[in-house]
Amino acid sequence: MSQHKTVLPKNGFTFKQFFVAHDRCAMKVGTDGILLGAWAPVAGADSILDIGTGSGLLALMLAQRTGPEVTIDAVELDPDAASQATENVVASPWRDRIQVYQDDIRTWTRQQTRRYSLIVSNPPYYPQGVACASEARERARYTGELDHQTLLACAAQLITEEGFFCVVLPESLGERFTAIAKEQGWHCRFRTDVAENEMRLPHRVLLGFSPKAGECFSERIVIRDAHHNYSEAWCGLTQDFYLFM
Repeated sequence: MSQHKTVLPKNGFTFKQFFVAHDRCAMKVGTDGILLGAWAPVAGADSILDIGTGSGLLALMLAQRTGPEVTIDAVELDPDAASQATENVVASPWRDRIQVYQDDIRTWTRQQTRRYSLIVSNPPYYPQGVACASEARERARYTGELDHQTLLACAAQLITEEGFFCVVLPESLGERFTAIAKEQGWHCRFRTDVAENEMRLPHRVLLGFSPKAGECFSERIVIRDAHHNYSEAWCGLTQDFYLFM
């Protein structure tokens, strides 16, 4: 008797509870976004904003992690990505809780009176460098369209007094970003350095900022253990999302 294998769609990424198509997005689903979506502190959050949502990955992950009373807004500059994010949301179990806006976050921020208890962003990382294959990818990768000072300033206008603003960055940029945030009145309250294994230096850092001062909780996690298996910490963080866990 033949057994039929499940064939997963090839134009995106299949998670346990939802699918993210990303073939029309400049930046594809990757470890960075999954890290941030699984890590961001959702306890007590009643309204969430995803700045630069791309495919809608973070908004969908945070919808899975929160209750039906939590609403999520997602802003994306690129029309193709915003359209695909909307399609991903409509196809998900949380279509009634997520709203995607195609807009420049700088313009969008000026029009808002609402405040969010959690804001997340997987932001452009680097100053303008080697030309990318498309303008959309350049906007997603480089800080020319949205530099870190502007991103932090927009988040500051949209955050509640008790809220958190969370980002994922290359570890090499973490200190600089934290310094810019401090200059603008933010306080670093969470920091998780991420390394591939115990022998490697961290290559990514997850940062959580608040307008309110307080102790900073710091930790370091590795993705794989000494036997090249996924570590307990990594599995604990991502097991609700990855199909193979």
